[in-house]
Amino acid sequence: MTKVGRGLGLALLLSLASCGGRAVSDFPVKIGRPYSVRGVTYTPAPAPGYDALGFAGWYGGESGNRTANGEAFRAKAISGAHTTLPLPSYVEVTSLETGRTILVRVNDRGPFVAGRIVDLSRGAADLLGIRAVGQAAVRVRRVDPPERDRVALRRGRPAAPRPDASAADLAAMRYRWQTSPR
Repeated sequence: MTKVGRGLGLALLLSLASCGGRAVSDFPVKIGRPYSVRGVTYTPAPAPGYDALGFAGWYGGESGNRTANGEAFRAKAISGAHTTLPLPSYVEVTSLETGRTILVRVNDRGPFVAGRIVDLSRGAADLLGIRAVGQAAVRVRRVDPPERDRVALRRGRPAAPRPDASAADLAAMRYRWQTSPR
C-alpha cells in the first residue's frame, strides 16, 4: 500500500472513530415518510425556501444516542433537530433578542414541544447565547452554505461567523413575530 493509500485509510478510520463508527456525511439526504409523535403527524418535505419564526430550545443529555439520520449525537457539536426538514439540512438561526446568527446542521427530528420550531444541541445553544434562558424566539432559515462551513459542522465545530442581523432586519423580524398568529 502506498503512503497516500495508508494516509487515506487512516483518515477514514479516524473519521469513523470520531463519530461513533458511522461517517458523518451530507449524503444521502433523507426526507422520509410522514410520522406521528404524541398524536401529531409530521410530513417531511424538501422545503428549499424554509423561513420561519418560533421558539428554539436545546437538548444535550442524549450524548451518544443516535440521531434520526443515524449519526451519534454529540451535545457539544453545532447541530439541531427539526420536525420536517430533510436530514441533513443547514439553517441559519437568528436570536430575535440579540440578532446573533449562527449556522446549524440539522441532523435529527424534533422538537416535539408545542411552539418550538427547532431544538439546538447544547453547543449550538451556547454559541447562539440561549442556553441559560432555555428557549428563545428565533428565525430559522434554510441555507446552502459553502463547503468549508459544511465540513466544520460535520466535524462538530462552528462554521465561520455569520453577520448579526442588522437593526432594520431585526426590527422587521420582531414585528413579524409580534403580528404572526401562534
